[in-house]
Amino acid sequence: QVQLVESGGGSVQTGGSLRLSCAVSGNVDRNYCMGWFRQAPGKEREGVAGICRRDGSTYHADSVKGRFTISQDNANNMVYLQMNNLKTEDTAMYYCAAGRYIASMADSYEYSSWGQGTQVTVSS
Repeated sequence: QVQLVESGGGSVQTGGSLRLSCAVSGNVDRNYCMGWFRQAPGKEREGVAGICRRDGSTYHADSVKGRFTISQDNANNMVYLQMNNLKTEDTAMYYCAAGRYIASMADSYEYSSWGQGTQVTVSS
């Protein structure tokens, strides 16, 4: 059983920055990948970024490339999402997710464990 707790959300103005954190607990081995997803009201959940524990390989959605960066601290079981140059369209609930033997980090169905989410609101 894997537990995930997100933190770091908040309200910022366009162009601002936030750093989301995900505390990971439970039986998480090298075969896990971690992902960040977001869901805005009335929209489907979308993949934002992902990272695999085994080799540190990453994925970033086209909409956030160059602005968001996912990273991990395996020693402390933490995953981060650094978000810079935030836009109003980044406003959403952000979720941390974990999955084992993931083929596509962008696909939510690959992930078996989810956190409760942290709200990010960007205003102009």
